[in-house]
Amino acid sequence: MALIILWDIDHTLIDNAGVSKEIYAAAFTALAGEPPKSAAVTEGRTDHLIMREMFLRNGFPEPDWADTEEALAGAGRERLGELRERGRALPGVREGLKEAAVRVEWVSSVLTGNIAANAQVKLSAFDLDTLVDLKVGAYGADSVERSELVDVARRRVRDHRTLPDNTPVVLVGDTPRDVEAALASGAHVIAVATGVHGKPELKAAGADLVLPDLTDTIGLLGLLEDLACG
Repeated sequence: MALIILWDIDHTLIDNAGVSKEIYAAAFTALAGEPPKSAAVTEGRTDHLIMREMFLRNGFPEPDWADTEEALAGAGRERLGELRERGRALPGVREGLKEAAVRVEWVSSVLTGNIAANAQVKLSAFDLDTLVDLKVGAYGADSVERSELVDVARRRVRDHRTLPDNTPVVLVGDTPRDVEAALASGAHVIAVATGVHGKPELKAAGADLVLPDLTDTIGLLGLLEDLACG
């Protein structure tokens, strides 16, 4: 049975070891001409919203988004080596992505607040980029609000793959915003307590399924297969 899986990246697939905050600070500095006094607030927000709030909080007008995206992409490219050295793929992730990738009826991609260029950087740092179909993912430049990204991914999958119209979608993520984005768009959600939000917070946001991590590959695949079968 067909299934669309959308994986969050930061704290779901990888630990970025603080490099994300450094990317935002570097992009801000490149555009504002001085370092931010107030750091980026992330927690599942899109890059578009993170940077908008960061400029306003620091007393600067929001730049044109095209300039912001270019600055973010440049800062991400410059920190690939740093990310590879300090960060890591989270336990069980590689195995889970490999298993999802070999199921020909499934589409395995990403739904992330990162812009597409930095999603590529973060996954390629740990050789995960070839295990997902990035061309049909949804990214932080596609909408200010994360809740709109599931529908972006649905449209991209329809443009590139022939799947039944009622193909279920499942979002795998670590924040209440991931949960809310899935529920707002009629998608399923598997929450993982690998970020700063524990099981009670993820349950309170509406997640029925909350895993401690992605180390149980057989269990994870069983959940995904159940969702594919409806």
